[in-house]
Amino acid sequence: MKRAFRKYHRAIALINAIPIFLTVLTGMAATVIREWGLNLGLSASWLIKLHTGEVFHLEAIYPILNGVGLIGLLVTGLSISGMFGRKPRKPIQD
Repeated sequence: MKRAFRKYHRAIALINAIPIFLTVLTGMAATVIREWGLNLGLSASWLIKLHTGEVFHLEAIYPILNGVGLIGLLVTGLSISGMFGRKPRKPIQD
């Protein structure tokens, strides 16, 4: 069972790596530009459009895909970790 979850976890991670990285990076950069007033050569409004997927015309489903992917990684990762596995029984001593 763990082998199957590792396989799914690896596949989900590969699919979600770029969108999650893009979301995190653009969110941080937009915050730095807006709040700290640093000039990175990009406008904060364009970064927010990229952050929400509006640049690719995916603004309706981009957050849902990111969320579903992260939930999938969480579920498969927790199942792999063995946190919710059966605890071994202690032998009865006489």
